[in-house]
Amino acid sequence: MRKIVTDAVKVFERDLGCKVEEANPGWGNPYEAFWGMVARETDLRGMRAMEKKLGDKMTPHVRDFLKTEWTAEQFTDAMVQRKAVNNKMWQFMRKYDLLLTPTLAVPPFEVGIQGPTAIDGKEVEPFEWLHFTYPLNLTGQPAATAPAGWTDDGLPVGLQIIGRHLGDAMVLRASACFEAARPWKHRWPPLLEKMGL
Repeated sequence: MRKIVTDAVKVFERDLGCKVEEANPGWGNPYEAFWGMVARETDLRGMRAMEKKLGDKMTPHVRDFLKTEWTAEQFTDAMVQRKAVNNKMWQFMRKYDLLLTPTLAVPPFEVGIQGPTAIDGKEVEPFEWLHFTYPLNLTGQPAATAPAGWTDDGLPVGLQIIGRHLGDAMVLRASACFEAARPWKHRWPPLLEKMGL
């Protein structure tokens, strides 16, 4: 993942004339805040009623999520952490036009699991593979993803292009420029090629 995305980021400097530097927005891992915000913004009563009707037709992680007894403190903790991430992000983005990251923390994995249990040798929660995307759900930054390259199995690895608050136009322009410099529409996963699609 690091190699593929690092090579893709070099396109911005080498081919698109951008100044690129390694930087960190500086927030901790807002994993708990993300789930607290999801719960706070969800119709828990309606979803729990749906879970009673559908039972095991719903995915196990959704059922587990709906069984959580959330407290007011968890919701306010999530809001406080969300505000802290927002503050770090707007301060960080004053210095930069774009933030480039992997879209996901791991290459595509097999169907039927919620996510890998380890990333880069560390034990992780089932949804930590979304580590680069869920903070942006907290901040509301505009973001796009484009194939940065491919795994040895021919599966795409995404480059996430993140802009300033309300900077959607810049994100779209940067994405279009990256795709023009690194075209990918001719690439198809091997499975689709075998199927003749």
